[in-house]
Amino acid sequence: MTDLLWQKPDSKVDAKIMRFLAGDDVLLDREFFLHDIAASKAHVEGLANIGVVSTDEAAALERELDALADDFRSGAFALDDRFEDGHSAIEARLTERLGDAGRKVHTGRSRNDQILVATRLWLKEKLAALEGYCKTAAKVCLDRATNESLPMPGYTHLQRAVVSSTSMWWAGFAEAFIDDAWRAQQTHDWIDANPLGSAAGYGVNLKLDREHTTRALGFTRMQVAAIYAQLSRGKFEMAALEAIGSALLDVRRLAWDLSLFTTAEFGFVTLPPEYTTGSSIMPNKRNPDVIELLRASYASVAAARTEIEHLLSLPSGYQRDLQFSKGGIFHGVHRGLMALELVPDLLARLEWNESTMRAAIEPAMYATDVAIEQAAAGVPFRDAYRAAAETVASTGQGRTPEQSLAARVSPGAHADLRLDELHSRLDSLGQ
Repeated sequence: MTDLLWQKPDSKVDAKIMRFLAGDDVLLDREFFLHDIAASKAHVEGLANIGVVSTDEAAALERELDALADDFRSGAFALDDRFEDGHSAIEARLTERLGDAGRKVHTGRSRNDQILVATRLWLKEKLAALEGYCKTAAKVCLDRATNESLPMPGYTHLQRAVVSSTSMWWAGFAEAFIDDAWRAQQTHDWIDANPLGSAAGYGVNLKLDREHTTRALGFTRMQVAAIYAQLSRGKFEMAALEAIGSALLDVRRLAWDLSLFTTAEFGFVTLPPEYTTGSSIMPNKRNPDVIELLRASYASVAAARTEIEHLLSLPSGYQRDLQFSKGGIFHGVHRGLMALELVPDLLARLEWNESTMRAAIEPAMYATDVAIEQAAAGVPFRDAYRAAAETVASTGQGRTPEQSLAARVSPGAHADLRLDELHSRLDSLGQ
């Protein structure tokens, strides 16, 4: 391992202790490394603006940072256990190439605001991806709600309840994903604050050009209070995980529906073949493994959020406990987005089995229609309810699913889906 950034003549370094202290930090930093490099460039520019590094030194440092980014992308530079973490790797590379100019790069900053700004940039990128996946899923749902409408049973308590339709099913998940995209956007905007220049949480005795680094890194505002930059660590990460978890809760319910609908007992849905796998022992089986893992993905995000929450029982100021938040945020976000990326294509390609859905609609499912019709004619609803219940076996004789759905005129029901309003909401989120 290269010399440690904090190493002094009286420091004692024990390999076992270092393994515990560093853990898999350097491996996790690969995920944040390019953002760390981008933030280092902005920091160098800010130092040049206040005369801490010369124009020539700044140009050399920026050139080498760009080269490091290129080498990392190509694999020519490996972030490995030669380094304590990604931050020390950047400084080691710049010092190796530029000598004293490289040793100046850490002026006015700490590894604390380095990881804060790199994580913040990474989270913005991931929340933008989340918003995109949710918008795409919502669009697929709206398109299918508009272009196909098949009768199907509606369930409460997993019991056949009333006549529903595929267009209502699609509209329900469309609005869910629109809300998820909106939440992703709001969370992105909330965490879009630049912590770089807060150093270890108390500022430095230099008039750092924090306005420049805020603009250069594409933040909409500066995180002003140096102490709050540290107080927000974990808090912003949990918010990002909550936004992903919100979308995955909808995916979990969708996956549950599809898990049921693809069984032989229901037989309502046929999945694209790529979304099923075979059994290792039973030649007759095709298993909806992708659906089941989509259903399970929320657990990883919830676990990551809980891990970070439990790390935050801390006083103000930086504490090393927070290092463990890095693994949680990476694994939770990675698992969540990997799942959500698959959802739009799955929704676009699943097929409904109309005849099976129609066969599952039984006369008793019209009882609510009968009771509502009587109430609309002036019969007190509770009396109409009891009368329909007493004749439930025969109450729906002669009725069709299409009649029931055409009469469902309450806003948001089948006959008044208001898909245009949902399209407008989706469009208002922007491209």
